[in-house]
Amino acid sequence: MGQFPRHRLSLVLDLKELSIETSIERALSPALDSICVQETGPICITDMLVLVQDSTHWLQIEPLTSTVQGVTMFRHRTPKGSYECTVSGLRWLCERDVILKYHFRNWEPYSQLLKDMQYTQGGPLLDITMELGELEEVHLPHFVCLGTNPSLRNEMKILHVEEHGVSLEEVHEVTRFHAKILHPKFSPIGPILRLLSWDVDVHCELMLYLTVKRETLISRLYLFPWNPSQIQAVEQQEKSHGSSRFLISRPEQSFKLNSSFRLNIPCSTSINPPRIHFIQRDTTPSFFKAIVKMTGVDIEMELFSDDERTVWKEMVSHDEYVTDTRSTSAVSGAGRPAESSLTGSPEQQLRSVRTEFVKRVSGPVLNELLDRLLQHTVINQEEMESVKVIAERTEKARDIIDMVLRKGTESCSRMINLLGELDHCLYTELQINSVGVPT
Repeated sequence: MGQFPRHRLSLVLDLKELSIETSIERALSPALDSICVQETGPICITDMLVLVQDSTHWLQIEPLTSTVQGVTMFRHRTPKGSYECTVSGLRWLCERDVILKYHFRNWEPYSQLLKDMQYTQGGPLLDITMELGELEEVHLPHFVCLGTNPSLRNEMKILHVEEHGVSLEEVHEVTRFHAKILHPKFSPIGPILRLLSWDVDVHCELMLYLTVKRETLISRLYLFPWNPSQIQAVEQQEKSHGSSRFLISRPEQSFKLNSSFRLNIPCSTSINPPRIHFIQRDTTPSFFKAIVKMTGVDIEMELFSDDERTVWKEMVSHDEYVTDTRSTSAVSGAGRPAESSLTGSPEQQLRSVRTEFVKRVSGPVLNELLDRLLQHTVINQEEMESVKVIAERTEKARDIIDMVLRKGTESCSRMINLLGELDHCLYTELQINSVGVPT
């Protein structure tokens, strides 16, 4: 998501006023991990053509995650306030402590029903359960661009999946990226849009992954309407391949549903498929797969619309993809060991990958790593609590690795082994190789 300038905010906790600017450091409860104050959302120029207010300040929080029968579950516990999940984009406002959990559901079982009703999905389908308390408001993320057609706000409804069918609920307010409901009662719910025509502009997502095999670079560029459940599906699929994601710019405009696009990479030997139709899919999104011989040149990418207009351009420099895919090239196949890895003591290895660790490690892995480091007495309870309340993911990662580095070789070896268990993909990419200390 794009990011707006952060604002100064004052909170009163235990009768103490806290001034917050750029991030919340270590003042909040450990339950509120990875919090920052910002407004987010993919930005397109057409959004700026109309005034769609979305000015509330939301505390961004990372969810606690678990996997139940292959389904990723998200859980939040929050006191009174306004919050936004960094993974799903879900926002909520509560007047007292609440615990909510949720997961993404597939729209596929309801696709024919939506067609019969002349509606289409307008965002993710979320199955939300309240374990404690009630919400005053919930704001469901949507991908419809309102700037080109503000009247679409009147065509948006909320679909409730109930035991014996479905029902529709009116939306209290539609902002640029969210549909607001007051005093919600939960079942699997998601925003839907009445299809008066296919002339609907939506926000898009582009995700680029690169893999090096011998002297060949394989790129996969995913193109789909912005949807956090689809982003999660892509990340899970690519993680199993050991690919490296490259952060790229977004188009400065929205795209029309059901339009098609062509990708051009001058230095590629093949690109498949020739065109991708821009539609919301129930499965993992479609992608352009391009084969590029490693000629030492920068990779230029250009996306063309139906009428052959350039709608997006990007360049990945040679130095960038050679550096970031270095470890991937050492992996000859899924499940096989890397041909080479870092040498030296565990402390030396950990110190040498510090920058990449901070850049790549995810928030959920950091939280689990903290618990496991405590379990193996690498850190104590006080040290764990001091790190858990850190707002920024990168700052939390720096504190963890620096804390372990100060404790010597044995602690570094334990952390490396634990990282291999918790995120084997990152462990392989970093090419670290611990010895001598079982976990």
